[in-house]
Amino acid sequence: MVRMIMHGCNGKMGQVISNICQEDSDIEIVAGIDPYAGIENSYPVFPTIEECNVEADVVVDFAAAPAVDNLLDYCIMHQLPVVLCTTGLGEAQIVKVEETSQKVAVLKSANMSLGVNVLMEILQEAAKILAPAGFDMEIVEKHHNQKVDAPSGTALALADAINEALGNTYQYRYDRTQEREKRRKDEIGIQSVRGGSIVGEHEVIFAGLDEVIEVKHTAYSKGIFGKGAVEAAKFLAGKPAGKYDMKDVIVAKR
Repeated sequence: MVRMIMHGCNGKMGQVISNICQEDSDIEIVAGIDPYAGIENSYPVFPTIEECNVEADVVVDFAAAPAVDNLLDYCIMHQLPVVLCTTGLGEAQIVKVEETSQKVAVLKSANMSLGVNVLMEILQEAAKILAPAGFDMEIVEKHHNQKVDAPSGTALALADAINEALGNTYQYRYDRTQEREKRRKDEIGIQSVRGGSIVGEHEVIFAGLDEVIEVKHTAYSKGIFGKGAVEAAKFLAGKPAGKYDMKDVIVAKR
């Protein structure tokens, strides 16, 4: 059984993951880290990562960006693999993540959903066939009205996956209102919609002559990200130092 430390255990995603692990016999949360102590958990909770003295096999991080630096230092000191799910890291922190991956296993992905990462592989295969045949490619992403960034990180990751398959020869177009010109052939359009309580919806459109192919992923709850993080933790435990992402998790499941 994999022993896991949940960094940010009393946040929304921390609690989602705690519930998932209670139903999974292959993994156990042996300690949590969170400055907020108003929630009772089945495992000991420490206010900071430095105070944790529980042996574990892997750390899953769903906390705040300012806490990542100390977390990475702790993982290096204790030689613990870490699944980094916290977003909004600064440039210096991204560099530190790279440096940490040279000493311990680090898994970081733009989206922790298994479904989204399978979708990326599907899009790459489709783009290799459809783009040379003259199909235009557009991405429409929808999220709740509290999301502050646009386009979403997942939409950009989908565009990057397509672009990578095509030799990174395409440009991204986020807003066509400022230029009155027809669509260029070497662009991937990305449009953002914000409203209500939409968890996340990403639709990729391949529009050709007299035919259209649409591929869509819909998230109905944040549980999909928690499930992906748990699968990533089970995959990463015992892995040697290096950079990993959800593609590695998917390949391991084949």
